[in-house]
Amino acid sequence: MSVSPVEQWLGARAGEIRGRLIPGQLLASVTWFRVGGPAELMFQPQDADDLALFFQLLPAEVPVTVVGLGSNLLVRDGGIDGVVIRLPMKGFGQVSHLGGTRLLAGASVPDKKLAEFAAKHAIAGFSFLTGIPGALGGALRMNAGAHGGELKDLVRKVFAVNRQGVQLELSLEDMGYAYRHSSAGADLIFTGAELEGTAGDEDDIRAQMAEVVAHREKAQPIREKTGGSTFKNPEGTSAWKVVDAAGCRGFCVGGAKMSDLHCNFMLNTGDASAHDLETLGESVRAKALAATGIKLEWEIKRLGKFVDAPIEPFLGKES
Repeated sequence: MSVSPVEQWLGARAGEIRGRLIPGQLLASVTWFRVGGPAELMFQPQDADDLALFFQLLPAEVPVTVVGLGSNLLVRDGGIDGVVIRLPMKGFGQVSHLGGTRLLAGASVPDKKLAEFAAKHAIAGFSFLTGIPGALGGALRMNAGAHGGELKDLVRKVFAVNRQGVQLELSLEDMGYAYRHSSAGADLIFTGAELEGTAGDEDDIRAQMAEVVAHREKAQPIREKTGGSTFKNPEGTSAWKVVDAAGCRGFCVGGAKMSDLHCNFMLNTGDASAHDLETLGESVRAKALAATGIKLEWEIKRLGKFVDAPIEPFLGKES
């Protein structure tokens, strides 16, 4: 009789875990692309203490992957080995006002909700988050930014749990922020952060947020199955300009397509596989390099195992 990963990895103390343990959770259900195979085991901890205990029990050799709202993520069709951790809203989705211009937010707080909370308390500096389709945890990991703002401008403290089950407090310097990047340890799971903006006027802040929303609705395919910006902006230019110059606006591979509206957005038109989407992205990178000499870097995270053969760029008009 087969042994479940819960029994295999956590043994007799599995009952001490208060969160949800779900073997074989299909990850297509939690990504915005709506593609991806199963997690060997998904864990949704009840709180940071529960997460810390889980790590203390989990054998060191078991791989761990963190998934947030799934907005900037492509999970391959073969799924993800080991444990996939997803922090639920109930334990990690709250925001509180610490006084003045400081906020305390859990890692699962949607970026848009965080911007709204700051506006309600007349705290400026958070408006750009209105246009970022993710949650705070992912924003902390990648130094999310838009419309002239970056998360590093707001961070004062970050709370995390490491692979040994130790709860940590990190400073802004510890996060090692650069463009769309943090050098904080890859094994750290961010559970929340203390953030600080500046004093502002609520009406002015809401006007800024409305501008961000209007721009996003006009310029981005927000009602499609997409993962946001596919590639990072190269130095001195915009990724969409490079994609366009390579003739890849509307370029298709299987059920995957580069958006006609914003060609740095990759779409699942309805029946794309993760393999279609990754092949499309690699094909665009190859065509862009050949046409412009610029090597585009992925902004979307790609995780998991291939079912089909590894990706081979396709350089025709469509597959």
